[in-house]
Amino acid sequence: MEIRSVGIDLGKTTFHLVALGDNCKVLLKKKFTQKQLITFTANMQTSLIGMEACSGAHFLGRTLREQGHDVKLIPAQFVKPFVKSNKNDFLDAEAIAEAVDRENMRFVPIKTDDQLDLQALHRVRDRLIARRTSPET
Repeated sequence: MEIRSVGIDLGKTTFHLVALGDNCKVLLKKKFTQKQLITFTANMQTSLIGMEACSGAHFLGRTLREQGHDVKLIPAQFVKPFVKSNKNDFLDAEAIAEAVDRENMRFVPIKTDDQLDLQALHRVRDRLIARRTSPET
């Protein structure tokens, strides 16, 4: 069973993993909690793993990189064209696994905790400035 790419659909408490082999054939479909997912990927062969870029993806991306996996975060707008038929978590994970394997796909860099904190500060500051300078109604 040679895994070519893995897609993980992130949720609040559950994570859906789909592993694709050659010819984009589904080799594995599983549902995990965060701890179960980290344990499972630690025992899995090193693979190309893709996730949609969101706030929780950076922590998980760093953890999976430490395990030796090649992790890439994809903006949600680039995954959407790969979703087949009705939307569900396993189909989203499969679409992510297909999209991460594309050569000309654009990815989001995985940020450290310090970078995420600084980004949050900049966003709060921008909102405060916008509120202060907006015309009163």
